[in-house]
Amino acid sequence: MRKTTWVAGVFIALLSICVVDSAMAQQVDHYTPDSLLKRSEPLRTQAAAGNGSASEALQKYGVDYTMLGFRNQDGAAELHEKFADVFIVIDGSATLLTGGELSSPTVSGVGEMHGTSVQHGTSTPLAKGDVVHIPANTPHQLLISKGSTLTYFVIKIREKD
Repeated sequence: MRKTTWVAGVFIALLSICVVDSAMAQQVDHYTPDSLLKRSEPLRTQAAAGNGSASEALQKYGVDYTMLGFRNQDGAAELHEKFADVFIVIDGSATLLTGGELSSPTVSGVGEMHGTSVQHGTSTPLAKGDVVHIPANTPHQLLISKGSTLTYFVIKIREKD
């Protein structure tokens, strides 16, 4: 049942991206859970050698784009003023904190803020096959339990001008 949900979520997400611009209709991007896991192997190595996180941009669609991410440690709290995130969990688990406010916010780029944590947010457990939409301008943070990992497909969608 979960695999069916995952496949349906990925299909809907990719379909919505591929239909955005008729000029892009020539290009169809297809990913399977297995192909994404294989592609994430270098990210595991990078995360282990760095701060516990690594990502790779996969494809750009105008202002929207897709990424593949891997984590073996908590992520920074963040907020994207104009972009929503859609996470599709390929493997592993995490706790997603959303809403509330960023602690010690700093500007990390145009329209991007980071903080030390999300305070007064909502906690949502994420597991393989889950799909979650985080609206633009929403504080969020991924927390990874000790010994756990998270491999996830990200769709970045510009929601605000």
